[in-house]
Amino acid sequence: MRRIEGVLRQGQLANALAAAQTLLAKVPENRDVLYLIAVAQRYLGRVADALRTLERFETLHPEYGRLFQERGHCYRDVGEPNAAIAAYQRAVDLNPALLASWQALAALYRATGQRQAEGAATAQAQTLARLPPPVLNASGLFAEGDVFGAEALVRGFLMSHGNHIEGMRLLARIGMQLEVLDDAEFLLESVLVLAPDYHAARYEYSIVLNQRHKYARALEEAERLVRLDPTDRAFQIARASAFVGLGNHEAAIQVYRNLAEQTPEAPDLHLSIGHALKTLGRQSQAIESYRRAAAVRPSFGDAYWSLANLKTYRFTDQEMSAMRAQAAGDVSLVDRYHLCFALGKALEDRAEYPESFRFYERGNALKRAESRYDPAQIERTARLNAGLCTREFFTARRGQGCDRADPIFIVGLPRAGSTLLEQILASHSKVEGTAELADIPRLVHRLNGRDQRGPSARYPAVLAELTPEQLNRCGENFIRDTQVYRTGLPHFIDKMPNNFRHIGLLQLILPNAKIIDARREPIACCFSNFKQLFASGQEFTYSFEDIARYYRCYVELMAHWDAVLPGKVLHVEYEEVVADLEGNVRRILEFCELEFEPACIDFYKTERSVRTASSEQVRQPIFKEGLEQWRHFEPYLEPLRKELGLLVVPAIGHGGSTA
Repeated sequence: MRRIEGVLRQGQLANALAAAQTLLAKVPENRDVLYLIAVAQRYLGRVADALRTLERFETLHPEYGRLFQERGHCYRDVGEPNAAIAAYQRAVDLNPALLASWQALAALYRATGQRQAEGAATAQAQTLARLPPPVLNASGLFAEGDVFGAEALVRGFLMSHGNHIEGMRLLARIGMQLEVLDDAEFLLESVLVLAPDYHAARYEYSIVLNQRHKYARALEEAERLVRLDPTDRAFQIARASAFVGLGNHEAAIQVYRNLAEQTPEAPDLHLSIGHALKTLGRQSQAIESYRRAAAVRPSFGDAYWSLANLKTYRFTDQEMSAMRAQAAGDVSLVDRYHLCFALGKALEDRAEYPESFRFYERGNALKRAESRYDPAQIERTARLNAGLCTREFFTARRGQGCDRADPIFIVGLPRAGSTLLEQILASHSKVEGTAELADIPRLVHRLNGRDQRGPSARYPAVLAELTPEQLNRCGENFIRDTQVYRTGLPHFIDKMPNNFRHIGLLQLILPNAKIIDARREPIACCFSNFKQLFASGQEFTYSFEDIARYYRCYVELMAHWDAVLPGKVLHVEYEEVVADLEGNVRRILEFCELEFEPACIDFYKTERSVRTASSEQVRQPIFKEGLEQWRHFEPYLEPLRKELGLLVVPAIGHGGSTA
């Protein structure tokens, strides 16, 4: 590519085109080669050929801004201003940092007498022209998907140029993309100190606060923006997202519906309404919203997956045909894997198990391909936890931490029955369910320092350095920060499953908290995760190898906690709860030091918001048919069985409180 670009810059257009076409035969879908061919064809005056190349290009890479900029150049060169304007506008919609497109738009608007549009395009072009070249180039790279290239460029610029507002804001957006959210939050805070009236930065600040589960502060920022401009759709959506985080789903629905009245053809709004209605248990209305989202955008994979993820919805023949057609068509990667998971569930419900598994397998492969999940990092942290957190370690710190007994942590793997246990406990008059709270992972993130994964990551070794005052403060901060989710009952549930990795930390900062391990038969649990497309997180679930490694790590670490903190964790098997509901309810309540209440047995009658994939299932009585559902796929699960090894034998004895 570099050689061909050099030839093109030297003006050897025909040679550059021939070399690029030869390379294309080897990499027929490569974005950069197709772009270079179109550019060379236009320079040679072969505009019709260039447009045909760009047409094929669009089917493969429809979100590439420079594609549309090149199309705009083609139409401009042949004197078609309206087509050129449309192409340039699409280009800057996808990549706002395309200076050449803004300059071309300004000239075309001027030539066609569109003075207001000319002024806006000129202003944008002037703003970009004032940016230092590294920041402008990094902005373009970021918009076109080269996140790491953009990060290197803008970080290098800031190291030598200090507090450049646009550079800091861009680095914050990169941090949000890479989920380095603490850096993003700090950068945007700094930008707003330097430029408090920079509304775009404040909007992004509200988004990153929401992503960090700091919902109350996110709402404050969003409300501030809405007061400044009540008509701005993005500000209103940020406000609604904060309402959702705080559990105020009715308020969020009202915001979404007001926006949907103004823009009824916005599929994301209907999807968000559906999610909020589902959480509140209003299933029929949620279905109507999801269907509306799919009707507005037929390729919207998330709308179909959201219907499938209700677990109780059954697709019509017409919907099945539509999903198949979309999955086989030119749709984005995200839509494609959502459609695959939806078809997997739909075909499973129709007992068409071979084809169902093929779609599950394909969806997982697509999702895993875009993941940055590193199983070795999880296993390394678990080993370090086991090495540090010994009986002697905890004995030396006895009596430290916050003595509040409010929290009940439910840990384990997703799809292991944790939502059922939460619903049972939340049916008690002294317990309220909240959500999968991010407070403990956020504390771990802060303790880890800036290097979250590398050799200089500080967690869990830093636990040995924390003073009694620091441990107490961490526990008190957890109680304080979670008040926003509570209504005043004595106890509350945090069912973040991944907290099993941090039981040592929980013991240090909240020694009187209760911890329940929701466990399920290994193959059933692992395959249930394989069938589930999670909204975020749980990146270990998209291959049999990753799932099995994670499950082994979980079992080994839980055995360690049992050895060094005997009796601290109550293990509850999903299969045993199904077989003997009342006996296990009494056992759970006794462990939590709560009196028995019949409402806990009639848990499905309790009206409350439930955010997880099991939201509809826990609103029904327990049924045993689902226990062996995985056996329909047994012919395809031998690789998973091999990865799990001896763990396919249930790890917990009947009635025991430890593994």
